Amino acid sequence: MIKLMKYLKKSAGYIVLIIGLLFLQAYCDLSLPDYTSKIINVGIQQGGIPDGVPEKMRKSTMEDLQIFMDEDTRKEVLNAYVLDGDVYELKNTITGDKRDELNDLLCKPLMMYTSFTSGSEESQMMLSKMQMPEGTDPMQALGNMPDEARKQMLETVDEKLSDMPESILTQASVSGVKAEYQAMGENLDTIQMRYIKNAGIRMVLMALLIMLAAVCVVFLSARVAAALGHDLRDNIYRKVIHFSSNEYHRFSTASLITRSTNDVQQVQQVMTMMFRIVLYAPILGIGGVIKVLQTDSSMTWILAVAVALILIVIFVLFQIAMPKFTILQTLIDRLNLVTREILTGIPVIRAFSREEHEEERFEKANRDLTRTNLFVNRCMTFMMPVMMLIMNGVSVAIIYFGAHGVDSGNMQVGNMMAFIQYAMQIIMSFLMITAISIMLPRANVAAGRICEVLEMEPSVNDPEDPVLMENQKKGTIEFDHVSFAYPDAGENVINDITFKADKGETVAIIGSTGSGKSTLINLIPRFYDVTKGSVKVDGVDVRDMTQHDLRERIGYVPQKGVLFSGTIDSNIRYGKPDMSSEDVKLAAEISQSDDFIQAKKEGYDAPISQGGTNVSGGQKQRLSIARAIAKKPEILIFDDSFSALDFKTDSRLRKALREKTEDTTTIIVAQRISTILNADQIIVLDEGNMAGIGTHRELMKNCEVYRQIAMSQLSEEELA
Repeated sequence: MIKLMKYLKKSAGYIVLIIGLLFLQAYCDLSLPDYTSKIINVGIQQGGIPDGVPEKMRKSTMEDLQIFMDEDTRKEVLNAYVLDGDVYELKNTITGDKRDELNDLLCKPLMMYTSFTSGSEESQMMLSKMQMPEGTDPMQALGNMPDEARKQMLETVDEKLSDMPESILTQASVSGVKAEYQAMGENLDTIQMRYIKNAGIRMVLMALLIMLAAVCVVFLSARVAAALGHDLRDNIYRKVIHFSSNEYHRFSTASLITRSTNDVQQVQQVMTMMFRIVLYAPILGIGGVIKVLQTDSSMTWILAVAVALILIVIFVLFQIAMPKFTILQTLIDRLNLVTREILTGIPVIRAFSREEHEEERFEKANRDLTRTNLFVNRCMTFMMPVMMLIMNGVSVAIIYFGAHGVDSGNMQVGNMMAFIQYAMQIIMSFLMITAISIMLPRANVAAGRICEVLEMEPSVNDPEDPVLMENQKKGTIEFDHVSFAYPDAGENVINDITFKADKGETVAIIGSTGSGKSTLINLIPRFYDVTKGSVKVDGVDVRDMTQHDLRERIGYVPQKGVLFSGTIDSNIRYGKPDMSSEDVKLAAEISQSDDFIQAKKEGYDAPISQGGTNVSGGQKQRLSIARAIAKKPEILIFDDSFSALDFKTDSRLRKALREKTEDTTTIIVAQRISTILNADQIIVLDEGNMAGIGTHRELMKNCEVYRQIAMSQLSEEELA
């Protein structure tokens, strides 16, 4: 998968935007538990008062609070408020960290102030030790105490309060703030509802923002993944189209189709999920861990155990399932291959009554793929229940240990609720990675198969400094001691072939099946490169020309006629789309195609189905010949292209070729002697070696191989 990341360069802007949206979504997701905690802790338990910092207080209260402060604390507290008449109001600049610092300074004084003014048992005991008469104002008495005695008393109280949890101190100071607001005539219910309402509105806005970010991420991810799929298919096509026959035959047709469709689809699907899950899960997980540590670090060991269990489950399942993912794609190739063979060979299958055998062959390929798919899916479906068990176990453990913390005063209920939500988010991030892990190994295999095609270097390449051909057409072909062996083959297919065809000549190649006829002519358009010697066109080695320049000079008719979906006209124009209608008609007349074309209702606009299945074999072959002639090349190559024609049509076609293309060099591979009787040169191949070269009469005299072929096809009268 990593190797394919370079194809995402065009979508870099979208990817940056997606990452930004994911951080925004994670920030909102991680903020919601904090708001839930605040609604419970502050909105419900503390009546909407967030901390021990009063927004305003009476002047007398401020003076009483100063009794419980040292000199430095008094200065800091007074600097945080502004006196307006008889009321101290908190400055607008006191927010964030400054407010937290002020809360730490006011918590203990407020708690002690509340304790003395409320007449608690502890305060009464302390006043009795001071031998204060009943009815004495405690705050006045404390204010009249000597500084040394008051300082000693504060130190004693401070020691007792230092062991109390911070949450308890805050709640106690909040009680003091409530009492102050009540004394000032404030409506505590209004304060509480205002806080809960504001927090609720923020949570709704956060939820809407999460939804908007998620929708945008899905939209952009799909766009990026679709662009990647398009580019991969495009690059595979461009790579395959430049393969020589050597590279093309390393991959089966079924495999190349699977790689450019199913494999690309696998990568595209995972890439869509990659941004929505693989990138988002770590952001959410790491953010959740940070939030948990800020909320309460005493229960983080529960999360550590849960994560360790999840990793163990993933590791075990991947060890079992990963090898099967590699096999899975190979089995898809196999199923495609069998299906393609059966659909292509239906007439032969029916002719030999082999339907039952082919059905069994297809069923075996289908069954193997199904079994492997089931095995992989069973492994992965086992993963989800285990994950849910771990997640629910974590919830139970947090509630159990959190309840003890609440009971002992070390934790607030809201903090426990937030901890549970953060824990679920952390585990959910692992669950998301687990979900994508079902697809990731298979996509990784698919990506590897795609890379095999994209990284395959063609063996036939254009030279760095190609020879610029002259504009004047020559049409000469020269084989200079040419030998050729297929890659990884043990011996040569053709050996030491030497001949020359001048402009306008017709050279025929004949020989028994497997003698190397088609291999020989495939060296001219560089479908393969020679192993030894050289092939020259117009006096230039074909390896010194660009493939485009070389093939522009050649009209090639393959052994098996190939037509493309479209019309008769579009197929004839295939080599030169801008040719005139007169040239199209002329090519059809030369190839003896005009008669059956005119017989069709649509004429030259008659449709051709995929592969030319709606025309006969002879018609397909003649249209293939017309396509090569219409291009007006300087060299025409016919690879046994007259085999499907009857003798009458064959004779008329060859006569028309001689008359209309007399300046064109023609290379004909043939099985029938009658097709090549009038050739300027006939090359006889026997097991890859040149057994003879010359005209028909010359070869009948001095080439035994040719004589045997001729006598097996024609009578003595016909040969004479």
